[in-house]
Amino acid sequence: MDDTTKTELEAAAFRALMHHLLQKRPDVQNIDLMNMAGFCRNCLSRWYQEAAAERGIEMSKVEAREIVYGMPYGDWVAQNQTPADAEKQAAFTEAFAKNVGAQ
Repeated sequence: MDDTTKTELEAAAFRALMHHLLQKRPDVQNIDLMNMAGFCRNCLSRWYQEAAAERGIEMSKVEAREIVYGMPYGDWVAQNQTPADAEKQAAFTEAFAKNVGAQ
């Protein structure tokens, strides 16, 4: 497979992942994604921003989040995010520490 085709397939898979997380499963909370998978929608937006920066494209955190969430981040939070209980917050602290150590 040539590099262009590989890039196109990777981009299609990324778009499908974003669509799934934002349109089909907005009920899955970011904290649950972090606790189980070690990444969340905010991670996707940070990776998007970092990829832009690597290519000399200036993009703020706000702009990257709006691209990934498909709307202003605050709007998505208001529509979809629920409070996390103490157990989920403790699991997040543990998961976050693992992720930081893995980098």
